[in-house]
Amino acid sequence: MTIKRWIAIIVTAALVFVSIGVNSLSFLFTRDFSSMLDEFASTSISGYNETIIEDGIGKDKIAVLNLDGVIQDTGGVNPLFGGMGYNHQFFMSQLTDIVEDDTIKGVILRVNSPGGGVVESADIYDGLLAIQEEGIPLYVSMGGMAASGGYYVAAPAEKIFVNRETITGSIGVIMESMDYSGLAEKYGIRFNTIKTGPYKDIMSGNREMTKEERVMLEEMINDSYQRFVDIIVDGREMSEADVKKVADGRILNGRQAIEAGLADDYGKAADVIAAMKVDYELEDATVFEYTMNESIVSLFGLKAKSMFGGNMESEIIGKLLSNHSAPRMMYLYGDK
Repeated sequence: MTIKRWIAIIVTAALVFVSIGVNSLSFLFTRDFSSMLDEFASTSISGYNETIIEDGIGKDKIAVLNLDGVIQDTGGVNPLFGGMGYNHQFFMSQLTDIVEDDTIKGVILRVNSPGGGVVESADIYDGLLAIQEEGIPLYVSMGGMAASGGYYVAAPAEKIFVNRETITGSIGVIMESMDYSGLAEKYGIRFNTIKTGPYKDIMSGNREMTKEERVMLEEMINDSYQRFVDIIVDGREMSEADVKKVADGRILNGRQAIEAGLADDYGKAADVIAAMKVDYELEDATVFEYTMNESIVSLFGLKAKSMFGGNMESEIIGKLLSNHSAPRMMYLYGDK
């Protein structure tokens, strides 16, 4: 690389950081610090607020959780560079707080997700079971989509409500990679691979998968699939045969989900809140949802997109940092 090339790269990098600094300072100094401090004082140590949806009488509360986006643990990368999106640690901390709050008498989970990682979905499922073990009922309100892992986490609920247009189902597991060995061969590209065992590069894109490797991976996939089926059998009190009639990866709309036994009734979020109040005599309960404190997020740089004005540099960096190229098992409908 020439000296001129290096100078161009250094100058570009400097301009990016100067742009970030100017936008950050502009954002901070144009905020109302008095209101920012007020919000800070009312924020829990976890960094979020309890925002009231419906005022009530007394101390009883109903918590509304929002599961929106692909279920994956990015280690905080996405919230920093690409907007808030789904934040796994943030969501799990809400589940913990509910278990520790004896004033919460009901939980409503609003799901708008195509699913995601098998591990993260299992985390949420276990957290919701812990809530139910405390005697707190769980209702689910499905939005536009609650598919694959989005349905997995909903399965243990006492009641599941859908819209007629809700896309749900997609019960199954997927794991995929790209085989570009034919393209590489066409252009004379050779790969030098040093490995400690014949399967160390399993699902590598630079060679064709063997039949033996496919059998290994299918065994893994089938274990996770059976776990998915068992969760629906337990949560929906259905027979395994009835679950497997629709557990072939197909998607269903709201009507089909109710007819298949995967959901109970139609209802939007307000209807679900009203139903829980009646079913559990919580008419006087305060209804709230957890929301990330915008001032805290902005002050500590956790919402960098707002501070940077959504510039291209931040979006590119975010995509680079959040790009997980290793194949993994997913409860996911659609593309990664």
